[in-house]
Amino acid sequence: MVAQAPSSKKLFSVTLRVWRQADAKSPGKFVDYPAANVNPDMSFLELLDVVNDDLTRQGVEPIAFAHDCREGICGTCSCTINGKPHGPGKGIATCQTYMRSFRDGDVIVVEPFRAKAFPVQKDLITDRAAFDQIQQAGGFISVRTGAAPDANSIPVPKEDADLAMDAASCIGCGACVAACKNASAMLFVAAKVSQFALLPQGQPEREKRVLAMVAKMDELGFGNCTNQYECSAVCPKLISHDFIARMNREYVRALFVTKFTPTSHAAAGGAG
Repeated sequence: MVAQAPSSKKLFSVTLRVWRQADAKSPGKFVDYPAANVNPDMSFLELLDVVNDDLTRQGVEPIAFAHDCREGICGTCSCTINGKPHGPGKGIATCQTYMRSFRDGDVIVVEPFRAKAFPVQKDLITDRAAFDQIQQAGGFISVRTGAAPDANSIPVPKEDADLAMDAASCIGCGACVAACKNASAMLFVAAKVSQFALLPQGQPEREKRVLAMVAKMDELGFGNCTNQYECSAVCPKLISHDFIARMNREYVRALFVTKFTPTSHAAAGGAG
């Protein structure tokens, strides 16, 4: 149950038009749910909690939706609200969207992220394991575990460090894919590739990483980028589409480097 504390804020009412789908194989449909006494300081997910409490009391199966940290960090929440992934705000996730963004009498359309590579599992929950597969293809560095090295043992230019941190802020939510008309994952992959390509630790596997991650992205059915930049517009971490250009350069570089890397043909042993 969600406790609602007394508030001096003016309460209002909205109607949630929610996509309901029993499972991955069943057809889905939109169902309207009225929500009264909405506090403008409630988060959108808190409103879903309240609606679900009402549905449970009525003996109706509650709305299934993904959530975890509710702080815009984990990338779990994944609702398309009124046609925009994560809702009307900029630089925030679904869990950071508050009801003060809406008005009394609004009909709010809520649906899951739509993409072939993100099949709907139930209601608002999608399977985003495709991102995990891309990450497993190369989004890492192969190093021995142990004590952390001293912070200044490997000098990194500040500009490179700042860009790497910007890329590393990607939370893997999938909003970029849901917003793209081609369901492209280029912004996600570009962020993961750039995160390591900008740092010394990522150099040994630099070419292998970008080739493997792009190949896996294509294999999983994500579309191509046509430079409309809906991805960066809805990204809750405001990751720039400039990283896509950086990844394209990394990819072309990797093709040349791997094709023309010389191979030693020296015979083993001493001089003959």
